[in-house]
Amino acid sequence: MANSRIPIGVRIRRRRLEAGLSQVALARTLGISASYLNLIENNKRSIGGKLLLRIGERLGIDLEHLSGESEARNIAAIGELIADPLMSGIEIEPQSIRDLVARFPEAAAALARLHRAYADANMEIEVLQHRLKSDPLLSQLLHEILNRIAGIKSGAEILADIPDLTDDERRRFIATINTEAHDLVPATQSLVAYFDQTSARQRPVSPIREVDEALIVHNNHFPQLETVAEALRRELAETDAIEEDGLAAALESRFGIACRIGGEALPATADEPGLVFSDSMPRPARIFRMLRTYASKAAADSLADTMARLELSTEEARGLALRALSSYVAGAVMMPYDDFLGMAEERRYDVELLSSLAGVSFEQAAHRLVTLRRKGREGLPFGFLRADRSGRLTKRFPLPGLTIPGFGHGCLLWPIYDAFSTGGVVRQVSLFPGGGRFLLVARTVSKHAARFGQKPLVFSIMLACDIVHADRTVYGDGLDLGGRPVEVGPSCVPCPRLQCSHRQEIPV
Repeated sequence: MANSRIPIGVRIRRRRLEAGLSQVALARTLGISASYLNLIENNKRSIGGKLLLRIGERLGIDLEHLSGESEARNIAAIGELIADPLMSGIEIEPQSIRDLVARFPEAAAALARLHRAYADANMEIEVLQHRLKSDPLLSQLLHEILNRIAGIKSGAEILADIPDLTDDERRRFIATINTEAHDLVPATQSLVAYFDQTSARQRPVSPIREVDEALIVHNNHFPQLETVAEALRRELAETDAIEEDGLAAALESRFGIACRIGGEALPATADEPGLVFSDSMPRPARIFRMLRTYASKAAADSLADTMARLELSTEEARGLALRALSSYVAGAVMMPYDDFLGMAEERRYDVELLSSLAGVSFEQAAHRLVTLRRKGREGLPFGFLRADRSGRLTKRFPLPGLTIPGFGHGCLLWPIYDAFSTGGVVRQVSLFPGGGRFLLVARTVSKHAARFGQKPLVFSIMLACDIVHADRTVYGDGLDLGGRPVEVGPSCVPCPRLQCSHRQEIPV
């Protein structure tokens, strides 16, 4: 079984020595034995959430730095690299990968970066292969070029192989060859221009993946937007709660955006923009959409500044990021950072209870948990996934070590799919191919109450946290966190578990 421990023992040992503490002295203050601390420093024991906090406080190490999030990303990337068929015959034990990351972090980061570049290059090759087969313009250009080359070849063969051609016939074939060659030039130039334009449009990664990577780098937390959200809440909330009628009035008076529940859609023109909600849309969803629209207008400068720091390469990626950041502000207005974090810690991250207490949906509460990463006052680091009934992943917030496909479907063994049939909360301790061990928690949500004869829109929401934090949540209660986990993968095609009985695709 792969070992999921992040190689932070070396870091703890280095900081302890810098502080002039012996293992016995540090272990005494932590309430553990010196032998157990020795195992931790040699990366032979996992560290539970509360113990990790105590070590960080005693040695003055930020939880973000101590938890080894960047190392976890590199471990996962190198693990995926070794699992690639290109590396067939090269066997590196998971412990060796962790030792490499712990002892030579820059070399590990270089390998991880090379792996991402290799994956992106493969993606570009697949796109070009698809384009060669399906692009009508390219097919037309290639067909024209091949026809003209065939004409030149045919004429040249006749001139070379038939010696008794008359002078008139010879002149006619030479003229045909000359015409085909002359017409071949613009067709070839068009083909070159096509590939030049394609190359200019190529992006290093897909827009969704690029935004995901940018959010990971910023730990899904944006202090500037938290400050904006606090100001907007003071502006909009006369009481402790955001009132829907007051928010609708503010949208119309300040930005000329009218809101309507039911009825015909308002024309979305510059003169009369509007938001229209179905009769069945729940109140939290209406408020969230109003707040997202309000934030996109009232905080446009701050959103633009934040998006610029993400350094995205395409307009498509910037559009996705702007929507994600506007949603971030909306969630922060509905669930103020300090109040929500305090409530989450007190209620041990019981998402259903938190959503009820905050007056928001289960999905909104789960989303907000992902963003609680303020330096010095962090919540638990969570990954977030949403899937529709077909199994397609429609939202994703990655977590270091949690391998998530950039598009399509996930692993059939994830509890996000079991939740559709159980109707309740599904918990599972899962082991990913890169060695990451996570507590996965899933539950279905309905986006709106359907009318008679209308099929309800149902999604499954899944939160994931590293197993070292599981004991700080209600979802870890009663589970054997140190027992045998369910071995899962990212999805079938890239998964290296070749003997998995649930495999539905041929592996790469």
